[in-house]
Amino acid sequence: MATVSIKCPNCGGGLQFDPAAQNYECEYCLSRFTQEELEQIAPEARSESGTEKPGSIQEGEAIEKEEADSDTGGQEDGQQAMIYTCPSCGAEIVTDDTTAASFCFYCHNPVILQGRLEGKYHPDYVLPFSIDKEKATEIFLGWLKKKRFVPSYFYAPEQIEKMTGVYFPYWLYSCQVDGKLDGEGTRLRVWQAGNIQYTETQKYDVSRAGTMDIDHVPRNALKKADKKLVEGVMPFDTRTIKPFSMGFLSGFFAEKRDMEREQFQSEVEQEVRGFAAESLKSSIGSYNSINIRNHEARIRGPKWEYALLPVWTLTYREAKTGNIYYFACNGQSGKVCGKLPVDKRKLWIFFGEIFVPLLAVLLAAGYII
Repeated sequence: MATVSIKCPNCGGGLQFDPAAQNYECEYCLSRFTQEELEQIAPEARSESGTEKPGSIQEGEAIEKEEADSDTGGQEDGQQAMIYTCPSCGAEIVTDDTTAASFCFYCHNPVILQGRLEGKYHPDYVLPFSIDKEKATEIFLGWLKKKRFVPSYFYAPEQIEKMTGVYFPYWLYSCQVDGKLDGEGTRLRVWQAGNIQYTETQKYDVSRAGTMDIDHVPRNALKKADKKLVEGVMPFDTRTIKPFSMGFLSGFFAEKRDMEREQFQSEVEQEVRGFAAESLKSSIGSYNSINIRNHEARIRGPKWEYALLPVWTLTYREAKTGNIYYFACNGQSGKVCGKLPVDKRKLWIFFGEIFVPLLAVLLAAGYII
């Protein structure tokens, strides 16, 4: 297993994917390259055995981290820590067993843990970030403007600096659904004639049938991911999804899946059938009531695909309680969700600003004796 670093063809510095420009930028010489340009350069750069040229993919080695386990009793939840060697500076990078892309904490070069995304773990697609860190920070601060009781430490500059772009693993389910629905629709007509009220009831046989294409129903494929975090930023527009390339991960963190599609099969099929039935029902028209006698939904051509989708995250663990608070932003659309801490001091000050003047007014008016 190896680490991978995407190198600049001009100076050999580390390349990072720029979400705003949708290309790669070298932070040293400021050169920019498209995905197509790198794909043309990389084969030529790797053709000479035993040499490394700018534009190549440099690799480092990895070993399992075993020496610490004898003292700690092993990794929690069966996770195996790994030590990787940075291909740029030779420093050690320690990760858990699902991390697929990270940074070297010494030279700050982005590294991709290539072995984590090979074989059956090789993603079919990746949805590149279209929102960069600067824009994500702007969205975060704008979102906080209406959250007046959030402690200042949660949005302190040093805390915001920890905001991280992460590619989370998702399974995407697609299929075709043949649906059929039979029922009875009822229409009522009520009118008044003198002192008598009349009601006319008309009943109709209703039938609907059709075929529906279902594309890319997502399911989180990482056990350790907070479900509210990874599902709260949905939906993603998968029309712009791209075939997977290692380069898109450069400059971001990435996780590989540790949940298989079989775990979601029955749940997703039930959801798809329910959606098909509701869609047919909503197409029936204007009736006072509808009684569904029978409905069917047959799934054809089910297909699962593995994709990495972009999320900006910011987390904070409260030392006293151990509670984890977070902010998450969809790296494509900017949709946000979060769980925020509450500053009790700010809450009491707000209570005092409202309650004390109100109490004074009531006392002055003689309502309180």
